[in-house]
Amino acid sequence: MGHPTGNRIIFVSGGSRSGKSRYAEQRAAAIPGPRTYIATCPVIDAELEQRIARHRRQRADQDWRTIEEPVDLLRALRDSRNSAVVLVDCLTLWINNLLFAAQEHRQELGEEQIDELCQQLAAAARQGERTVIFVTNELGMGLVPADRSSRLYRDLVGRCNQTLAARADEVVLLVSGCPLQLKGAKDQ
Repeated sequence: MGHPTGNRIIFVSGGSRSGKSRYAEQRAAAIPGPRTYIATCPVIDAELEQRIARHRRQRADQDWRTIEEPVDLLRALRDSRNSAVVLVDCLTLWINNLLFAAQEHRQELGEEQIDELCQQLAAAARQGERTVIFVTNELGMGLVPADRSSRLYRDLVGRCNQTLAARADEVVLLVSGCPLQLKGAKDQ
């Protein structure tokens, strides 16, 4: 595929509460060496703050370095280039954060911009001898949203997922906690 030996991109998708994060963390924990967890979730209320704190405690027992970065994933990937494995959780929230930032600055965010950003993410993930695991939600399996902003969000997440899955060595879909291998093989 034209990338360094030892460099891999694993793309993990699925519905909400399908077991994506647990699966991705188990895959990451099986890789020896320094681990970095890039969290994209901003703290927006007390319940979410408690959830984030619980996740931090769980990772602390497994020797994770955590980078909380809701928008600048390129910088976070560069800052973690010495890790053996980097887990980015999740791209769906990252797109939400990008949309929010664009709206705050009265800017438009379209599929072409997301495609370009995701190509840059894939290139940054290919830097160094490491495995980068991207976690995302599969949003395109339900009804077409009734309002414009929800359709835009679904379209941007879909473009992001397609772009990164195309560049990944391995693509796994989680359904009810069961991983389905869509691309590549776990033992490659």
